[in-house]
Amino acid sequence: MGTIGIDHLAMPTANAEKLIGFYKKLGFDINDEADWRNGKANIFSIQVGESKINVHPEGFTASLRGDTALPGSADICFVWDGTPEECQKMLADAGVEIIRGPGPRKGARARGSLTAVSMYARDPDHNLLEWMVYI
Repeated sequence: MGTIGIDHLAMPTANAEKLIGFYKKLGFDINDEADWRNGKANIFSIQVGESKINVHPEGFTASLRGDTALPGSADICFVWDGTPEECQKMLADAGVEIIRGPGPRKGARARGSLTAVSMYARDPDHNLLEWMVYI
């Protein structure tokens, strides 16, 4: 037995509305959005497969979070289930600028031995986002 995956990670945002709009344009589901909007939840999350990204909206405080957590401090790599061209189209259709790539990358699958390409972009908080495409 041992650690087998990542359940969730958390990141703060400077503008929750912009972040929600951005990730929705990319096709992500937003968990607890309605409860957050009506004050029943103090955070919401972005669903990523069987994992999620908890978002700490502006003004959120908690005792259990990174000591230096600031908007724009995340670096997240998503796995795209399709071709590099399909990923590029999805990003373009969402109005997201690719700042680097597509280019060869070493991912985590098979301990880095599988062929992959990736492309990078930034979200509204300037978090670095990467889409890894295994080919």
